[in-house]
Amino acid sequence: MHGLGAGWRSWTPIIDELAEHREVIAVDLPGFGQTPPLTGEVSIATLTDSVADFIREQGLDGVATVGQSMGGRMVLELARRGVGGDTVALDPGGFWNDRELFVFGATLRPSIALVRALRNRLPALLGTSAGRTLLLAQFSARPWALSRETVLPDVRGLAEAPSTGAALDALTKGPKQRGAPAGSVPGRVTIGWGRRDLVTVPRQAARATELFPDAVLHWFERCGHFPQWDAPHEATQLILDSTD
Repeated sequence: MHGLGAGWRSWTPIIDELAEHREVIAVDLPGFGQTPPLTGEVSIATLTDSVADFIREQGLDGVATVGQSMGGRMVLELARRGVGGDTVALDPGGFWNDRELFVFGATLRPSIALVRALRNRLPALLGTSAGRTLLLAQFSARPWALSRETVLPDVRGLAEAPSTGAALDALTKGPKQRGAPAGSVPGRVTIGWGRRDLVTVPRQAARATELFPDAVLHWFERCGHFPQWDAPHEATQLILDSTD
């Protein structure tokens, strides 16, 4: 499950390597990619409901779930509900304190407004190391080293996805993530965090592992908010090692 942005294409840097070893089902959440928005309330709970319904309807009980950012929060919510199997959450949202949440909203909203204003120029801007550094310093530890093909889907998705605004409101105005007591989740739980994440800052990892005491914490060194960008091979290996 992806975060705010491109939909399933957020996983493009690692999906082919994952698919060499696993059957991969990469979804577009409601209001992202090719999936229509929800008709009612947009919240982390209702977005997670839609995934839980998909898992049930497709007969995927016990499936391993992997998510990043908002998607990382959602796979932890599925685990808390007892849905799925092994869980891997990469830089999940929902574990901020009030000050961190304020900063998250106050910095991410202008970033989204900027890429919307520049949407017609994004391919050209992201085609240069200077442009990537300007636009992506909040999201990547080394934006200049990334390729345009890696980052363009997510940045364009932030600008164009119908549910970006509603999902951001759900993250910033809704409740924080609830935890799961030890022994209550359906499989292994692994949480990966970038040491240089400026979106969900690293100190939030301690709160996440306190609320999910069964979780194993993995640190991505020299990595920002998108492990699939900054550490694609390490992210792939973590997912493979943490799921059956």
